[in-house]
Amino acid sequence: MKRTLLVLLFVCCYALTAGAQERQAQTFRNSTYIKVNPTTLINELDVYVEQELTEKLSLELGISGIYTDYPDYLLAKKIDIGQKKPDISTEQFVEGRGLGFRAALRWYIFSLYNGNSRAGGTYFQPVLFYKKVFYPNEPVTINDTEYKESASKHVYGLQFLLGRQFTKGKIVFDPYIGLGIRSKIYYYHNYHDNNGIAQADDGKLVSVLPSLQLGIKLGLKL
Repeated sequence: MKRTLLVLLFVCCYALTAGAQERQAQTFRNSTYIKVNPTTLINELDVYVEQELTEKLSLELGISGIYTDYPDYLLAKKIDIGQKKPDISTEQFVEGRGLGFRAALRWYIFSLYNGNSRAGGTYFQPVLFYKKVFYPNEPVTINDTEYKESASKHVYGLQFLLGRQFTKGKIVFDPYIGLGIRSKIYYYHNYHDNNGIAQADDGKLVSVLPSLQLGIKLGLKL
């Protein structure tokens, strides 16, 4: 994990400083960019569409397809900092599926169209996002009767990113770093054996934690 973070940090630092050579100024044309985030492929596919509004302002919308919630299992169950832990099994975390949505306004501190600016494409971006994960039902047998345990998770978050977007022909490189805060709300409906009697337990756990953002988006300029 540490080696992966070091490699990712190196790639981001390289991308942030790459393309610093002088280039000819471009004409503003309300360009559209389509990007993916390979740094999140371990558990989800993130796709983004950025639409330029002015030379220094753009709107970015994103959608995520979540195909496993195993990274959250590691954070919730394997890293013990005294936090409360949701009553959700490993199998449910691994088989979790969901969707996520993001919306952001991006302000280019130095415009992409400043052809002679070494910092051209540097931006600040606040991001709002929401995710919902559906965990599969898990059977449990109590006194020869089978019951289904269910669970789900809602995630609300705010991020503040600093990055630098630049292009090589039609290819887009968008490395970023940032800080954020997110709230995770787990709901779970479980059954416990109370002397041979199935006792239902409806649980809710709210977790609010800061987060560190580090990654790179790759895409195409349309």
